[in-house]
Amino acid sequence: MAPEATRATDTADIAVDIDIDELVALRRDIHANPEVAFDEHRTSELVAAKLRAWDIETHTGIGGTGVVGVVHGQRGKGRTIALRADMDALPMEEEGRPLHRSMRQGVFHGCGHDGHTAMLLGAARHFSRHRDFAGTVVLVFQPAEETGGGASAMLADGLETRFGYDEIFALHNAPHFAPGTFGVLDGAMLASCDEVIVRIDGVGGHGSAPEKTRDPVMAAAQLICALQTVVSRSIEPSATAVLSIGSMHAGSAPNVIPSHAELTGTLRAFDENVRALARSRIQEICAGIATLSTCSITVEFRNSSPATINHREQAEAAARVAADIFGADNVLRDFPPLNGSEDFSEFLLRRPGAYALLGQGGVYCHHPEFDFNDDVLPFGVRFFVSLAHARLAA
Repeated sequence: MAPEATRATDTADIAVDIDIDELVALRRDIHANPEVAFDEHRTSELVAAKLRAWDIETHTGIGGTGVVGVVHGQRGKGRTIALRADMDALPMEEEGRPLHRSMRQGVFHGCGHDGHTAMLLGAARHFSRHRDFAGTVVLVFQPAEETGGGASAMLADGLETRFGYDEIFALHNAPHFAPGTFGVLDGAMLASCDEVIVRIDGVGGHGSAPEKTRDPVMAAAQLICALQTVVSRSIEPSATAVLSIGSMHAGSAPNVIPSHAELTGTLRAFDENVRALARSRIQEICAGIATLSTCSITVEFRNSSPATINHREQAEAAARVAADIFGADNVLRDFPPLNGSEDFSEFLLRRPGAYALLGQGGVYCHHPEFDFNDDVLPFGVRFFVSLAHARLAA
């Protein structure tokens, strides 16, 4: 913690104005008051109140609970660069015991979106006080990343046309990278994700007379095994795909064969052709098991996000800026892309940009004892500010 409330930090030739105490207080306040997808009302109000207090043009209710701040440079027209942070928490219980522990049962900032929001607010505060640039900085505070619907909701609400940004960038914490490191790849950063919902309708009956039923539990059991062949027998070994069944729901009594069963899971891939093949095979296998079991089986893919594919020019620009902040040896450019997914991919389908990782150490995202590392907050602010200046001048 800095002894003074506010200090200027030199990053190459950019002096970044950071109030560390305020950043930490904001982050911990958001952590203690988490809100799930499209319910980020308090968080949105906090963000909007800060932006307005800093005399930043503020737009609310975009895509539901999204907030956008706009800072116009004093040197007139130029490029428009968008910076994005996600705001939503996870529907899970926090098991850690920080002083700023979640005050909402079953809701928890277990992925660090509280830190992402605080870092972008830190950048907003800087730009509110330092507008000596040509062009515009658009600050995008997005709801509902965890469900994969927030980016699409903001886009459907006219984000691109209303704010006309040329490029867009995002930063996510990375517990598997050490604090003081930074990672960005050209091309695939994160996998696509499809939630897979399989509904099985049979004919229920007494457990003593299975011949009078069409057993959806038997069909579900066969499907769990058969679906594993989608990756092991349909996808080229050099490609990457993951299909995991995460839940099975059927029945309520030991002596009753139920009428219905449901499986849910996720499919992930880095290549759209692999993704399409896997989806097709899932449907074919379900059709085959339906014939075998004489049950009716339907498949739905929902809350889908395509793979997060960075644009090369923008990824290289992010790496150059990061090298000035972290040192070239601490900028990671060659690591396996992550099987996690991100609906920031929706933005990258429409505009050039890049998604980068900020090392923070600690337990992995979605762990019940996860907590964002406040020590890396200034790094994120410096990166956002320096990157915006670099791309405005490009």
